[in-house]
Amino acid sequence: MATESSEVPEAYEEFEAHVEQLTYLSDAGSVLGWDQQVTMPEGGTPARSKQSSALSAVTHERLTDDRVGEWLDELDDADLDAGRAAVVREIRREHERAVEVPEELVSEISETSSNALPVWEEARAEDDFDAFAPTLEKMIDLKREYAEAIDPDRDPYEVLFEEYEPYLGLDTAERVLERLRDELVPLIDEIEDSDAALADPFAEGEYDPEAQEETVRAALDTLGYNWDRGRLDTAAHPFSTGTQFDARVTTRFDPEDPMGAIGSTIHEFGHATYTLGLPDEHYGTPLGQSRDLSVHESQSRLWENHVGRSRPFWDLFADTVNEKLGVDASPREYYEAANQIYPDNLIRVEADELTYHMHIILRFEIERDLIAGDLDVEEVPQVWNDKMEEYLGVRPETDSEGCLQDIHWTHGSLGYFPTYSLGSVMAAQLYASAEDEIADLGGKVRAGEFDPLHEWLTENVHRHGCRYETDDLVREATGESFTADYFLDYANEKFGALYDL
Repeated sequence: MATESSEVPEAYEEFEAHVEQLTYLSDAGSVLGWDQQVTMPEGGTPARSKQSSALSAVTHERLTDDRVGEWLDELDDADLDAGRAAVVREIRREHERAVEVPEELVSEISETSSNALPVWEEARAEDDFDAFAPTLEKMIDLKREYAEAIDPDRDPYEVLFEEYEPYLGLDTAERVLERLRDELVPLIDEIEDSDAALADPFAEGEYDPEAQEETVRAALDTLGYNWDRGRLDTAAHPFSTGTQFDARVTTRFDPEDPMGAIGSTIHEFGHATYTLGLPDEHYGTPLGQSRDLSVHESQSRLWENHVGRSRPFWDLFADTVNEKLGVDASPREYYEAANQIYPDNLIRVEADELTYHMHIILRFEIERDLIAGDLDVEEVPQVWNDKMEEYLGVRPETDSEGCLQDIHWTHGSLGYFPTYSLGSVMAAQLYASAEDEIADLGGKVRAGEFDPLHEWLTENVHRHGCRYETDDLVREATGESFTADYFLDYANEKFGALYDL
């Protein structure tokens, strides 16, 4: 599918055809994962775990095929254009990691993950961490073994982190998280001490899930979701998955919190918009795949926070919410509601824009200690609750509201959480550049004209796929290396004005 040059080495053509088949298998596995979380009957887990394991084994076998190593060696000194060179770079990184991992271990991780989902769902429903603990312990052991297989001489958590963010480096993640903790905690304390009282139009009453679904569907229509290549469903933990031809979003509805459903749907829309913006002609290779989870999260947080929590958006969307949910509130009241700071909130996916990062830091610290062997699984609830109390001044009364709330550990996604904060920081930097380059971007949002923002993001982020490494992509889009400056400036300015600081 590469089109940049007419002179293509035969080895590259064979290599690319192999990579495309590898991608198709991986994407099929993602569809099975979507189905398990959205539509599969409860009794389907034993078969699904075997199916997912088999697909993972075949995918791993194809990635570690000796021919891939031979093609990569042959292409080492080949005169390739920038696009094909990027494909070789990305597959080389994946291949070199994968060849170190036994196929049996890959299958066992996949099967354990599939089996873990219903165990976690039941444990969360029953508020029974002990029921989930053996599964979590097994997954920790497997992921530690996985990291050791790839590189026994490095910090295993660093190896796992690079699965999700291969180029920014764990040191960058640690530096950003530390800066967020140091600068956001005082801001949150100031907000708590503020006498400002922000509006909450949903403070009383319950709101029908069907009416909420109509509302979030209207939000997706307003923002420009491509229904021909997407769909909306509900899931216990909202997520988005797919390809540029089929990018699906999920959400969930709480009768007492319509704003939560609106925010999570816009968040997942951001993920889907990135996926749908990837170039069709490069589907099957890294040029048609998202850069990494930090960049992916930047897109979801950009739409959720910089658009969906903005005053111009609520000037546009307030009447729709009033009509669908039977509320009578002004755009200013919705804007305030969307930006309330709730330090006493226990749930990450319901967290406000600032305290959210304390949730990430907590999980990051627990994961590091689990993988290092400095924390036993049985200690997780106590440590979790202690850290919540230390960072946010609130203590969960149940494990369902504490350490059982996230689905990620059932997937074996250890090392994933830092990308959420990295993505939020990146979103602010990208949006600042978009504002510089799109005349009156706020006015366009207020008028419901989202095409200029879609086009800017597609041109500067989406269309590149994995052509650039992460920091290079940020520099191409903004003219600067990745930095937390824009996020912290944005947070101080926005919440300073809202809370009269």
